[in-house]
Amino acid sequence: MKSSIAGGRSAAGVRPPFALGRVVATPAALYTLKQYGIDPMRLLQRHVTGDWGELHPVDVQQNELGARLGLRILSSYPIGPEDLPAASRPLLWIVTEANRTTTTFLLPEDY
Repeated sequence: MKSSIAGGRSAAGVRPPFALGRVVATPAALYTLKQYGIDPMRLLQRHVTGDWGELHPVDVQQNELGARLGLRILSSYPIGPEDLPAASRPLLWIVTEANRTTTTFLLPEDY
C-alpha cells in the first residue's frame, strides 16, 4: 500500500523538467524518512532537477535519456547519519514511471 505525500510539483513550486504525476510513498519509506528526520520535498526537488543521488554512471545516462524521452527515472539517496560512509547508510529510492503518472518513494527492499 502506498500513501500520498505531495501533489506532483517540485518543492520550489517551479514546473519540473519532467512530470511527476501523483507522488506516493510506501509505508516503509515514510517510516524511514520520519526516523531520520528527512524532508521528502528536499529529496523530491533533487530528483526532479536531475540530482539522481548515488548511481552508477550507466544509470545516470539512462536517467538523462529517460528525462528527455519519457522513460522511467530512478534516483537513489543514501540517508541516515552524515558521519557514516554513503555505502553503509540505508538507501531511499525515488522512481518516476515512464508514463509520468506516478512518482514513488520506496526502499530497495520494497521493490
